[in-house]
Amino acid sequence: MMGKAEQGWAGSGIAWSFQLYSARNFQPWDKVLDLLGGLGYREVEGYGGVYDEPSSFRSALDRNGLAMPSGHFGIEALEGDFDGVRAIADTLGIRLLICPYLEAGQRPTDATGWHAFGERLAKVGETAKRHGYDFAWHNHEFEFTPLADGSAPMQHILAAAPGMGWEMDVAWVARGGIDPLPWIARHGARIVAVHVKDMAGPGKGLDEDGWADVGHGTLGWPSLFAALRSGTKARHYVMEQDNPNDIGRFARRSIEAAKAWREA
Repeated sequence: MMGKAEQGWAGSGIAWSFQLYSARNFQPWDKVLDLLGGLGYREVEGYGGVYDEPSSFRSALDRNGLAMPSGHFGIEALEGDFDGVRAIADTLGIRLLICPYLEAGQRPTDATGWHAFGERLAKVGETAKRHGYDFAWHNHEFEFTPLADGSAPMQHILAAAPGMGWEMDVAWVARGGIDPLPWIARHGARIVAVHVKDMAGPGKGLDEDGWADVGHGTLGWPSLFAALRSGTKARHYVMEQDNPNDIGRFARRSIEAAKAWREA
């Protein structure tokens, strides 16, 4: 049974989730899902590596008290096989479809190109909406690398797709050399989900690509979390580490840190 604090948290409509990409090197999935359920996670976020057998994966989620309300799908699938995306999403319970990445060779080099890419995303979002799904873009650092005219690709993506949400990966914004707080203040209404990750200090985390367990790195997460809670309607706060060396430690320490922010 949940205590009063947990009940209040659940009633707030916000949930701690876990991006399963973080656990891709720690198979089998049954063991991973058992770990996450036992640590108190109630949601996970899907990616291509868990979509091969959606019915059996859904059964494993159910056994561990986990839901998958959001999932990442590549632009090729979203544009070229939306019926296939729908079949996976409906089986797993995904209602928020997220496009997560654009390969380096496909990235535009100027404002016009990024605006055109945003228009492509807008069309995907219209298709998603017609079928009852929400749709969002997930950022990395390249969307914040200045173009020749000084603008950032993310500005053009958001402007060209005004009906699309944003899953803000706060640490990738920071790794791109940008302060996340002004972007939260300016675009909070667009932020529908958040990737919660942390950056290691100089010379640390070298075997984890410079990332850290959430709350144990250099980002000021208590103040970031406060800004996100007050300035956005994001419901899904998704723990992620791109290359952890110990999935149990990462998952445990990260949710412990996040619970401390909630109680602060």
